[in-house]
Amino acid sequence: MVDEPVAAHSQYEELARQLSAIGAVKREMGRMLPQECPPASAGVLTLLDRHGEMRMSQLAELLAIDMSVTSRHVAHAAERGWIERKPDPADKRSRLLRLTPGGTQLLEELAERYTATLARYLDDWTDTDVGHLTELLARLRTSFGDCRPRAHHDSTTRTPAG
Repeated sequence: MVDEPVAAHSQYEELARQLSAIGAVKREMGRMLPQECPPASAGVLTLLDRHGEMRMSQLAELLAIDMSVTSRHVAHAAERGWIERKPDPADKRSRLLRLTPGGTQLLEELAERYTATLARYLDDWTDTDVGHLTELLARLRTSFGDCRPRAHHDSTTRTPAG
């Protein structure tokens, strides 16, 4: 293993602290959601909007959560008419999940709320600063990929414990 410079190490420590503190930002953004739409439901709707109809197993994989938890989130959204479950023509035992017009409308309202909340909190930022943050966050996400185990990460990759 190659020793990393002390300065780089302290930068990574500070980055880790800042990323941990992002939880407060996420909680504040979650507060702007309607009470009947918890963040998990918004996540389900967003994924169905982005990827189209899918089986529950695919949704669970994209959410990176257990099928039983995914099932509860889906039931919550279906009870409110935001998604529908229909038989999968390829496998009648399976159901396909699809966003309803009501779910699409809710997502549009949520996008407006998110945008307004960000504009309110970042009103003293320049457009350039917001652009840089957006680019850097996109780059960070790309570096981490989908956060599922990847074959190209070798055994020398360090974990926080190691």
